[in-house]
Amino acid sequence: MEFGTYLWTTFAAFVILATFSFLYKDNPFYKFAEHLVVGVSAGYFVIILWHNGLVPNLFHRLADGDWYLLWMNSSKPWYIIPAILGVLMWTRFSKKYSWVSRWPLAVYIGVGTGLAIPLEMSNRVNKQLYAAMAEIDWSNFWGSRFLDVSAGYSDIIIFVGAIAALIYFFFSKAHTGVFGGVATFGIWILMIGFGASFGYTVMARISLFINRIQYMDNYWVQTAFDTSNPNFHAGFQILFWLLVAVLILYIVREIMAHLKTKAQQG
Repeated sequence: MEFGTYLWTTFAAFVILATFSFLYKDNPFYKFAEHLVVGVSAGYFVIILWHNGLVPNLFHRLADGDWYLLWMNSSKPWYIIPAILGVLMWTRFSKKYSWVSRWPLAVYIGVGTGLAIPLEMSNRVNKQLYAAMAEIDWSNFWGSRFLDVSAGYSDIIIFVGAIAALIYFFFSKAHTGVFGGVATFGIWILMIGFGASFGYTVMARISLFINRIQYMDNYWVQTAFDTSNPNFHAGFQILFWLLVAVLILYIVREIMAHLKTKAQQG
């Protein structure tokens, strides 16, 4: 295996362990991994925005113009306007002219709001209403199997659950009697929804955790200590024991600092 391959593989394993070290407490290894992720992510998204945003949507559209004429001779000169607004954003860093940045920010927020509200209404309100008012297939009411989502009773549960959840948030009438019972059922519906959402989130995080453990086993541990592995390289073990030495030195430093603090308090 090439030097760069096992070096980056070991570095990836180190970053994984440094991230997991937060389970013990906040420490320099975790801070290094945290800052590395933030820095790499920021740099990555800057490059992505440059090549997928500015280059195709601005430079390519003004490519038929001349820069010394400020691209006014381009066939699409109106693209200069958003470019100017983008440049005005940088006045935010000036104490004297920071007020200028309010204009492009106002345009950006206004356009973004105008685009977001119809999409949110369509995806989170209208489509949910359409799904709740779906026509029931009475010929297949129980479905082909237990808890079949295409069965008619599933549509009834969804409709009743949506109405009960909405009634729970109706505070103009006291939640007593039948109305209170429906509101209580609405609470159960909400808790089921929140629980399912939380369970899905936990499942996704556990899946990421399992993926990292598999990476450690398949691409680092086996390659570092399995001499029969075709990718085996002695450099893996050298870096491994180097990381172990760094970890031991950190633990000793923590113990000495703790003993020194105990001695000062005593």
